[in-house]
Amino acid sequence: MSPSASLIDRIESIPKRELYFFALYRLLIAAVIAALLFSPLSTLVGVADHPRLAAVVSCAYLGLSLLILVTGRNERWLRPIVIGSVIVDIIAATLLAHALPGASAGLSMSLLFSIAAAATLLPLSLGMGIALTASAATAGEYLWKLLEGGDPTRTLAELAMFITSYLALAYVSYQVGNRARRNQQLANQRGDEVANLFEINELIIRRMRTGVLVVDGANRITLANEAASTLIGDADGDGGSGRLDLGSAAPDLSRRLQRWRNGWNNEETPLQLSPDQPEVQPRFARLLAGSDLTLVFLDDSTVVSRRAESLTLSAMGRFSASLAHEIRNPLAAINYAAQLLEESTAIGDTDRRLQQIIHQQCQRTNGIVESVLGLARRERANPENLDLAAFVRRFVLEYKQGLSLETDSVEPIITETSVHALIDPRHLHQILTVLVHNALKYGRIAQDPARVRLRVARQDRAAVIDVMDRGPGIPETVANQLFRPFFTTSEHGTGLGLYIARELCRANQARLEYVSVPAGGACFRLILPGPHTMLPQ
Repeated sequence: MSPSASLIDRIESIPKRELYFFALYRLLIAAVIAALLFSPLSTLVGVADHPRLAAVVSCAYLGLSLLILVTGRNERWLRPIVIGSVIVDIIAATLLAHALPGASAGLSMSLLFSIAAAATLLPLSLGMGIALTASAATAGEYLWKLLEGGDPTRTLAELAMFITSYLALAYVSYQVGNRARRNQQLANQRGDEVANLFEINELIIRRMRTGVLVVDGANRITLANEAASTLIGDADGDGGSGRLDLGSAAPDLSRRLQRWRNGWNNEETPLQLSPDQPEVQPRFARLLAGSDLTLVFLDDSTVVSRRAESLTLSAMGRFSASLAHEIRNPLAAINYAAQLLEESTAIGDTDRRLQQIIHQQCQRTNGIVESVLGLARRERANPENLDLAAFVRRFVLEYKQGLSLETDSVEPIITETSVHALIDPRHLHQILTVLVHNALKYGRIAQDPARVRLRVARQDRAAVIDVMDRGPGIPETVANQLFRPFFTTSEHGTGLGLYIARELCRANQARLEYVSVPAGGACFRLILPGPHTMLPQ
């Protein structure tokens, strides 16, 4: 049962208990009166002016009191039950006071509790009405006695005191009951809020992706959320109920926890608690200062690694922005010098061709710097409707002219006259440069020349550029990490080329994928949106 349900059941039982004790008091008074009348102790109540009336009323009062005790505990009928019960008390006390003059004061006093209880349970108007009814009945009994010609057993002062006591007690009891009800409502509201917060906190902890364990001093797991149960291999998730032993569930984690308790705080090596689960980085904390309970947080090391990568990339972006002017200044100087050489008549055609290559490469390098800065600043791409066939031909020609390929070859494969797509030409140039450079570097077997082919084709409503090589291919374990930042298999690589290429593709609503080639080699496929197409990311 949830905490809120048990709280509601406890609150709903309060009116039942009040009605029960109210009826129990009435039964006690009725039993005492009957016992005094029908026992040798009847002299304690004095001489009865109307013995038969006293006997009938006491028996009827005892029977009604017993009936109310058995049946009158339904809180849905609280007002009728309370009002009816007090009316019975008033009638019985009035008749018995008239029949037993010697016990009239005690019977009138017995009504004080009934009036107080009724005023506590009922609204002020009904409580005061009951007090007025009891006052009227007491005054009526006094007049009744006078009309019979007998001597009243009580004086007018006593009568006035009883009437005043009834009214005052009803008002005070209502105020006390009203304050108690407000306090009870406030306590119920706070209890509901606490129960709701408890359930919310429990749901949050249970749904957290970080594993959370609570381990006691005996190394038993007293609480485990779903993530922690999965990480330690507890498929049934009974770590919190079955008091699973941490040493048997996760021995490595248990040993590390013990070392932490002994004062070792410098262990940062991830742990793999279950064969099919990722590695985790444990963190420990005391639950309370004087408690032997320990909180164990199991952070997925891959998430931590991604956070570190994000921070590194953010720092790289800030570094790139600060370095931009330092890179642009020498590029501007080189480009300006090349332009001056172009105007000179003292250089030959061969040197002029070299000067053109310098000028082109300066422009390309400046474009790369701009793209990296745009990526760091998350600038939007400026896509244009490009003819990919013409663009790839021009790119291959410029690439060959800018680099000495010697025995290596880079060739376009274009089967259609024109293939149009939407993409920023600066971004496309940088993407193809990265892919071709990687293909020339890694797409060779031993000392054989590298052969790189750029194939342009249509695919459904999209355009495709495949960059293919004839190398040894890429192992599956490496292929799964190709586009991760800073991942590289080369001692001299940065691991950012393919990552930046894919980010540039995403900025242009394009996709960059690695396609395995069964016959050998590698293929990177660039899928670009057509002039009226947006690709799903």
